[in-house]
Amino acid sequence: MKITDLKIIIVGNPWKNWIFIRLLTDEGVEGLGECTGGLDTKAHMGMLEELRDRILGKDPRRIQELLDFLRKTLFLSRGGSAVSGIEMACWDIIGKLSGQPLYQLLGGKARDRIRVYANGWYQGERKPEFFAQAAKKMTDAGYTALKFDPFGKAYKFMTAAEEDLSMNIVSAVREAVGDTVDLMIECHDRFSLSQAIRLAGMLEPYRPFWFETPVLSDNLEKVCEAARRIRIPVIAGERSEDPRDIARLLAMGAIDLVNPEILSVGGILGLLDCFAIARGFDAYVAPHNAQSPYCTAANIHVGITQPNLLIQECFDDSPAEGLDKVLSGYPRVKNGFIEPADTPGIGVILNEEIAKKYPYGDKNFLWMFENDWEKRRGNK
Repeated sequence: MKITDLKIIIVGNPWKNWIFIRLLTDEGVEGLGECTGGLDTKAHMGMLEELRDRILGKDPRRIQELLDFLRKTLFLSRGGSAVSGIEMACWDIIGKLSGQPLYQLLGGKARDRIRVYANGWYQGERKPEFFAQAAKKMTDAGYTALKFDPFGKAYKFMTAAEEDLSMNIVSAVREAVGDTVDLMIECHDRFSLSQAIRLAGMLEPYRPFWFETPVLSDNLEKVCEAARRIRIPVIAGERSEDPRDIARLLAMGAIDLVNPEILSVGGILGLLDCFAIARGFDAYVAPHNAQSPYCTAANIHVGITQPNLLIQECFDDSPAEGLDKVLSGYPRVKNGFIEPADTPGIGVILNEEIAKKYPYGDKNFLWMFENDWEKRRGNK
């Protein structure tokens, strides 16, 4: 079997343009992959276009050989989401050839279903009453865990008024959903060490499940210092670009929760490496997942096979209008849990005709340090 073409499809999303690829073969079996970036959509498209000629004629079933070839092609770079998406498309092909869902090829289920937490549900005004109403809608839909960033456009430090508003938002959400729902507080790398410690102390009465990336993620020493001085569990690792970065973080001995991003660490095999590394440090994994439902499906196929999975992030019930029609076949959340489909491969289908209705948008990004980023307006 040989790869005959790589086709790139962009789907405009108000907070992140999705990048998909179709990997075509000479035997008529094709694989779907996702290569979504953040503020660098065209850069990822450019890498995919340059890699296209390099992978033509390669056997998609020989994934390890293909990955080694691509990393050497890129002068020992892991290739980010471009290579991760190609890798996942190859797994999709192998699953279809074998007639097996991906999770069966990875060793089978370690559990029957996965608990998920909702994200992306707070698309509106940064007001306590809005957050409370939006949170209640998600728990009424069956979610038992919610993640949100109450800190507006904060960077490094906050005024007393901004601190009070942030705490009022958390308080309103806690009151709206009750004590049995877990709240994950997202920081998006915003704070100085001292501000992170201060805010974590203020949050303690609301019993957060975790405090996520409170300081700059690539400053591992400061991340671990924050974790040692904050009494709420700290989770980090989403900006890691190599499973070895997860190992370095865990080796410092302050973190036991990590959230690697499947598109950053090398796709299916990269995420499996992260799980294995975490097991070596007696740590748990809650994969980051802020892309399309395709990545939800891929994460679920991996996570269902791993005993040290804690919980899975999911944006799928908070899409922009109409985007839920672009993809089909992906697993749906039921009463706060999710399980993989039994269709061959990753199981997700992209409708290219519908995708054409959602073109690339040059403002389809989250401007995390500007007012009203929570509204996720994109080109609108």
